[in-house]
Parts: sequence; C-alpha cells; structure tokens
Amino acid sequence: MSHYLRIETREHQSVWVVLARADKHNAFDEHLIAELTDALKRAEADAQAASIVLGAEGQSFSAGADLDWMRRAASFTREENIKDARALGRLLHVLDNLSKPTIAVVQGAAYGGALGLIACCDIAIAAEEAKFSFSETRLGLIPAVISPYAVAAIGARNARRYFQSAEIFGAATAKEIGLVHEVMPGGQLPARTGEILASLALAAPHAKAAAKRLIKEIAHRSISDVVEITAQLIADTRTGSEAKEGLQAFFDKRKPNWQS
Repeated sequence: MSHYLRIETREHQSVWVVLARADKHNAFDEHLIAELTDALKRAEADAQAASIVLGAEGQSFSAGADLDWMRRAASFTREENIKDARALGRLLHVLDNLSKPTIAVVQGAAYGGALGLIACCDIAIAAEEAKFSFSETRLGLIPAVISPYAVAAIGARNARRYFQSAEIFGAATAKEIGLVHEVMPGGQLPARTGEILASLALAAPHAKAAAKRLIKEIAHRSISDVVEITAQLIADTRTGSEAKEGLQAFFDKRKPNWQS
C-alpha cells in the first residue's frame, strides 16, 4: 500500500502513477523516491500495461525536494549524501529507460527535481497555469542528478541560463525551450491525455519500444556513424511478426491484431 502514490489502470491499458502528497505539494523525500521507483518498475513488468502516465494531485505537480528531507540531508556525511543522491539517480534512470511510452501531465508548479521527471518522459503536456523552475541555486545547490536528462530536453544553451538564474518561468516558455510539448488550459489536460493514449494505442507495442531504443542509438552521433546501423535495424524490423501483421493488415484494409 503506497502512502505517497495513487496507482490506477485507465483507458487504453494505461497505468497512471499519480503523486498523492498534495498537502506537501508532492515534494520528494526518500520514501516517495523509493515508492515511485518501485511503481514504475511494476508498471514496466505488467504485460497488460501499454502506456505509463505520470501525474499529480493538488495545486502542484511537485515542489521538488521536501524541506524536512533537505534539513536532514544537511547533516549527512558525504557518503550518506552520495547514497541519497544515487536513489534519485536510479529513479530517473528507470523512468528514462522504460520501454513503454511515458506521459507527464503537469497540472501545476514543478520545481527542482520535478523537472527531471518531466524531462525523462517521452511526452510532456502542461496546463497554462503551470510554473517551472530549476530552483536549486537559490538554496546554494545545483541540479546535478537531473542535469543529464534536463540538458537533453532543453539544450545546453537554455540550461546555462535557467540552471544559474533559478528563475520561475511559465508553461509557454517551458514549451519554447523543449521541456514540454504542449500547453493548454488545465481543464483540457484529461481529454488531451486520452487523445494521446488513443494515438499510442494504434501503434505496435514492440515497434514503439524499438523506436525508443532507436533514438538512444542514434542521438548525438554523426549520420555517417549510423547509416549502416539504421539499415540493419529496419531490415531486422521488416522481417519481424509485427511488421508482417501491420503491412498485411494495411493491404487487407483491416485493423492489425494489436488494435483489436
């Protein structure tokens, strides 16, 4: 039984992992990190789960680190701080490497480590009223553990500004710099999430997972380095059962078996 999360199965075989610590603005501590890591692993292992949605209850998506947790961490030894940081690192690594599509639904403020969660998701949508901040430097800290994922999302140039200034920026800016994909009135988030899930449900499950692996394979490499790799990947995919079923269904003018 989770004390920090609400986990539900909803439309299109989606597993919703919802931060449910609204009284604390869904702030992170070691318990939430452990429970969220476990919940994501279980959703990944669930053969019936097609997509994973990360959401939150209350006014905030997540305020970042819990104040009591930070107060305790201030008295940790260096070794204890490293162990603590590694737990957050494992959470982000798990989320970033899930084979199933992931969607972050940001209904409110997202600060600090919460931006790492958003950056790790494949798709991120936000309410117009949502606010964002890489807030660490205001506390004399740095966004170290989330930085590989955040920089991949917003680019080094934007990181050079927002990592240092810790300024609060709106959803429109979050979209402009690449942290989220879409912005809309908060009341439209559920319907838009449903539309995205419906679109994902049309695609073949193994092909979606392979597409995620493809991005990691070719990102930040020169075209000359990946020409042969991509040729082999498409050749292997074409001979697979999903591709054969998908192409045959297209020619037969019927739905492929994963849509039935």
